[in-house]
Amino acid sequence: MVRVLLNVPRQVRRNEPFDVKLLISHPMESGQRRDAVGLAIPRDIINLLVVTYGNEEVLRMDLFPAIAANPFLAFSMTAVASGTLSITFTDDHGVTQSETATVEVV
Repeated sequence: MVRVLLNVPRQVRRNEPFDVKLLISHPMESGQRRDAVGLAIPRDIINLLVVTYGNEEVLRMDLFPAIAANPFLAFSMTAVASGTLSITFTDDHGVTQSETATVEVV
């Protein structure tokens, strides 16, 4: 399991943009490096990241080997009603992980 830090304000104003910040501690191995005996290190990157708010998808990203290890992602969004922000990502080994945060609209 990968360590994830998700930073979202607990309360936001209706229809006003707010920032979502995400730090994922993942090695993001490109598959192009070799180990000490010359064997290729298998590729292991986060290749899909999906963000939903309530039941609506708000962001979908396909990631590629050029992304840095321990990626930091930030984006802005707006909300009209209180709900749950869910971030789900999948890596090359098929491991899927989700993180959630509750956002209250005032």
